[in-house]
Amino acid sequence: MPVLIVMPTVIGMAYIWSNEISYRQLLMKVNGDLSVAHESFLRAQKGYLAKLSLIAESHSFRTALEAQLSDQRKTETINPLLEEFKYQEGFDFLYLANARGCDYWDDSQCEFKKSSLLERSLLNGPSTGIEIFSSDELGIIDVELPEKVYLPLTPTPRAKPTDRTFEDRGMVIHSYYPIRDKSGKVEALLVGGVLVNKDFAFVDRLRDIVYSTGSLADDSLGTITVFLEDVRINTNVPRLLQSPTKRALGTRVSEEVRHKVLDRGESWIDRAFVVSEWYISAYEPITDINGQRVGMLYAGFLEAPFIDVYLEGLFKLLLLFVAVTLFCVVGAMLVARSIFKPIEAMANVISRVQKGDDLRIGWIKAKDEVATLANQFDALLDQLQYQRDQIQEGADELERKVDQRTSELQQRTKALERNIKLLERTREQLIAKEKLAAIGELTAGIAHEINNPTAVILGNMDLMTAELGEDAASVEQETRLIIQQVYRIRSIINNLLQYSRPSDFQNHPIAVDINQVVEDTRVLVQHDLDRKDVDLRLDLKAKHSVGGNHQQFQQVLINLIVNATNATDKNGTITIRTRDWKDQGVLLVVRDNGSGINPEVLPRIFDPFFTSSNSGTGLGLSVSYGILQRFQAEIEVRSRSGFGSCFYIWFRKDIENPLLSDTERDILADIA
Repeated sequence: MPVLIVMPTVIGMAYIWSNEISYRQLLMKVNGDLSVAHESFLRAQKGYLAKLSLIAESHSFRTALEAQLSDQRKTETINPLLEEFKYQEGFDFLYLANARGCDYWDDSQCEFKKSSLLERSLLNGPSTGIEIFSSDELGIIDVELPEKVYLPLTPTPRAKPTDRTFEDRGMVIHSYYPIRDKSGKVEALLVGGVLVNKDFAFVDRLRDIVYSTGSLADDSLGTITVFLEDVRINTNVPRLLQSPTKRALGTRVSEEVRHKVLDRGESWIDRAFVVSEWYISAYEPITDINGQRVGMLYAGFLEAPFIDVYLEGLFKLLLLFVAVTLFCVVGAMLVARSIFKPIEAMANVISRVQKGDDLRIGWIKAKDEVATLANQFDALLDQLQYQRDQIQEGADELERKVDQRTSELQQRTKALERNIKLLERTREQLIAKEKLAAIGELTAGIAHEINNPTAVILGNMDLMTAELGEDAASVEQETRLIIQQVYRIRSIINNLLQYSRPSDFQNHPIAVDINQVVEDTRVLVQHDLDRKDVDLRLDLKAKHSVGGNHQQFQQVLINLIVNATNATDKNGTITIRTRDWKDQGVLLVVRDNGSGINPEVLPRIFDPFFTSSNSGTGLGLSVSYGILQRFQAEIEVRSRSGFGSCFYIWFRKDIENPLLSDTERDILADIA
């Protein structure tokens, strides 16, 4: 009787305990699968944006666009090339738009979907995201697109009742890439879109990433689905298990899942009825570019194979328990008197196991059936403990793989961002070098043609003054003005020559005390400061010397202080700070509280001959930039209209060492 009472209890506890643990592990797995699917979905969007960027920056596209613009033709050159790129890179549509979002070649055609991505691209650069297009909006772009997304709705058990009979909207991965001219102004926007509807290659690719070989039971089926609201528009869930090639397109999600995910914006991690079978399922909402919930992303696998494996193991365990029970009952009937004490020991262990203790019966002195039963029971407990450990190890391994795959996706994303940033920086450097080369060709001729006449003018002015003698006093002011203007011409030519023959102005770098450069410069600009009642504040704490030239660094600082004085109202303030950075050099900061620099002008302030005022040659900052580059120093500016400007100069202690990284430069600038 004790055996017949205790054994069913142990079997029931084993069932409840193992069932709870197994089910919990399945939910943990499907939650990890959804995380991998989410990251892969985002990565796919960024991948299409990267493809759009490569098309826009390709030599063939740029060449065709420039040729078409120069020939004043309509679309004979660029459209065939865009069609070729569209099929090569997998886009469903690809076209050029202007800054208003209208057709680039026909401004009157302005019926394209007005997307907030347009404004983001104009302000912040390339943008991408999910958008929902109506059938009419797709038809405006391409008359074939509405037919591609049309999908009859199939009645689905457990779905929310609806009067709709079809779905004709499209979920689009929408991307904008601004195309800028040489001045940096947005000339056009390259717009690309990929329909998620019925893109089986897209959803199968996500499934292969999430459910790789060996990640599920042999008979199980891993699936990925993209919903538009509650309608399956792209899936590899079969309509029936007997017909795995027929996908469950047009079917709808159950009402309880829709309410939690779409209406409340929460994730669903539980078993769910999917089309015709129960799946271990995970759902999360898909939001468009405006933050609205427009659909769902689903990852899940069949529940039945895992239940079969579990029941099979449980059945074997039950058979083993029954066999042991029968064996013990027969033994008890044969040797009742000799087994009372061992049975009490077994009952005690069972009672302790029920309380959660990890105990074993251990060795029994007798060598009869009771001892055998005790040994078998200990083996069963060991087997249960082993299975529990195996399940835990599997869960740990699953978490590790999820973390590993997530880390790989993040690393690849960061690598792509670094490559894009490197391409942009390289393009800026090439543009700067082309400008310097053009100035070199220009100034070589200007210097030769102007220096000789100025020398003749100065010589004749000296001769004329000597010939007039005392009579020259009546025109002394005019004579002095002519000579001053001739020397001004020479000064301008000298600045230009620094671009055409920089090697003539390159001095061997020597140790320079930046603090002393600031002190010496203060004397030279004091007159301008007093004239506008501007207060110059010095905060000089740098201790390192840097490689360079004292006079040329002083010229750079004079240009910055004079510009700051001109931009500052009376009783304004200019602050100059110096700081050591690491053991590499000195950071110099010149800050004013003047009118600031217009954001449209800011990218061009270092261009030769560019000036936003009516006076000046536009060479001050460009000459300063050239001096600093010759000594491998770097200069940057940050400005806000109405709040003032701040120039940062990184002087290097050893000009053979590499320059600062962008991150280090930003940190040091914030500290200063």
